Amino acid sequence: MNPTALEYFVRIAQSGSISRTAIEAGIEQSTMTRHIARLEAELKVRLFHRSGRGVVLTDAGALLLTRARKVAEALDETRKLAVTLADEGPSELVIAAQPTIAQRSFAAVARALRACFPDTRLHMVETLGHQIINSLADGKIDVALLYVPNTQAGTVDMDVLLHEPLYLILPPDYPPAATTTPVTRMFDQPLILPGTPHGVRGLVESLALSCNRRLHVEVECDGSNAITKNLVRGGVGCAVLPLATVAEEVALGQVQASRLVEPEVIRQIAIATARNRPPVIGQWDILQTLRQAILGQTAQGNWPGATEAAGPAGAGLEAGPPDTQDA
Repeated sequence: MNPTALEYFVRIAQSGSISRTAIEAGIEQSTMTRHIARLEAELKVRLFHRSGRGVVLTDAGALLLTRARKVAEALDETRKLAVTLADEGPSELVIAAQPTIAQRSFAAVARALRACFPDTRLHMVETLGHQIINSLADGKIDVALLYVPNTQAGTVDMDVLLHEPLYLILPPDYPPAATTTPVTRMFDQPLILPGTPHGVRGLVESLALSCNRRLHVEVECDGSNAITKNLVRGGVGCAVLPLATVAEEVALGQVQASRLVEPEVIRQIAIATARNRPPVIGQWDILQTLRQAILGQTAQGNWPGATEAAGPAGAGLEAGPPDTQDA
């Protein structure tokens, strides 16, 4: 038995008019009539006598009304409770992000969530992309901020927020870098790349394949971005990273950055939630709060290189699966 139909039945009985109840509920009269018709068919009794002046309860309808009121009241109380819980938020919220994203967003995200959900305990985690996907599916994380992989898990919903181009990062003692570097020129450089075939490594390998070029991997580094930057700063080789990862070092002249073009190499940054698990209390409000906090960082210039994702990434090559550094 459809509880919504029971609620409509109670409201019609109180108003004495199907059309008036439909207007108050904001639905078409025909939809309201179908609800009542189905309820009558299911119960195998007529609930209303209809006339030109409205409707009145039959004896069966009057008997049902005494029980249906309790159902309608219970549903109304449940809705009120749901609204209250949503306003308060969950008791705990676990948010995970990849390193560069965490670096650029966590402070703003924490401030925004504390303002909206002061009673919620925040647990913020910096981790790798493939670990985030697994933890979402396992229910260990509630919401994630990550680089969108080429092959998305079927259990994850992605809401793309930002587009972020990748840069060739060069040592400070190299000849002055141009603003942009064609992808084919990247293969002339000794590269510092992750050793595992995720994210940046897989992306650079796919670019080499499409350009019919071989990689010159000087060092494989599966450590943090900080180690990769130190290797570049020390003149060991060049890296491929987003500008946000090296903005401070570029400003200090410790490394150089040149945006990769022809094609432009773009990664997408998204909010991710699990499809295979029930949403946390107040999830819609939480996601909107996260979205506004992150977009606010971009609008204020606090996320170098990133732009709001108003649509598809365009003709550039979008990055592949998350890597071991910013995965």
